[in-house]
Parts: sequence; C-alpha cells; structure tokens
Amino acid sequence: MRTQTCGEFEIEDVLGHPAQMVEELRAGLSDGARMLPDPKRAGFYEVRGEELTYYVHVIPSSGKVLLLAAWPTT
Repeated sequence: MRTQTCGEFEIEDVLGHPAQMVEELRAGLSDGARMLPDPKRAGFYEVRGEELTYYVHVIPSSGKVLLLAAWPTT
C-alpha cells in the first residue's frame, strides 16, 4: 500500500497498482477529470482516463482518495 500527496489530497493505493497508474490518476484528478458517482455506494466513483478507468473511494472527512481498482477504458 502506498500513499501519495496530490495537491490538497492524498491518494492511497490499497492493492499495490503500478506506480504509473497512480501517477495517471493523480494527473487526471489534478486536471479536473470527471468523477462519475457509483449509484449504489456513496463516496465511490469511476474516474475515466484516456487509457484506464479507475474505481476510487473518497473519504469525506479527509478527502483522501483510495484507489481500489483500474481497468481499460472502453
């Protein structure tokens, strides 16, 4: 598990994804990537990048982003 600070929030990689994935997520969030809310789970989102879609949870009290999964964007 790795935690990175990104501007005003942290990204915690829960499952040990490659560093490049975490960096791409960080860049997307910094550039205002669209976060699509999961209709079944409060605080969970899909963040769509050019190559990958990330599934994250944002902890409301701290703003920390937990990277939970990633898959190719279709």
